[in-house]
Amino acid sequence: QVQLAQSGGGLVQAGDSLRLSCAASGLTFNTNVMAWFRQAPGKEREFVAAIRWGDVGTTYYADSVKGRFTISRDNAKTTVYLQMNSLKPEDTAVYYCARSVRVLSVRESNYDYWGQGAQVTVSS
Repeated sequence: QVQLAQSGGGLVQAGDSLRLSCAASGLTFNTNVMAWFRQAPGKEREFVAAIRWGDVGTTYYADSVKGRFTISRDNAKTTVYLQMNSLKPEDTAVYYCARSVRVLSVRESNYDYWGQGAQVTVSS
């Protein structure tokens, strides 16, 4: 059983920065990809960023966050981070980390374990 425990989030002003963390525990040896998704009020959950869990650590971003957000991991491969810079009001959402044993994908259905979610609110 894999557990993903999120921390971070909060209320910030436009232009500010925030970092989310997601600590993975349990049977994580077959993890291939870790990703972040978000869900804004009244909208469907959408892909934000992903990182391959292998040695290379290839990253992939949604166009809406490219150049502003950075996904990374710690050397022990137990925690994934989402550094969010130059935040905009449209970034307001509940952010979720997720784990996949499959190829890197933007599809929710590829991910089998999810964090509890963290609210990020950006005021204008």
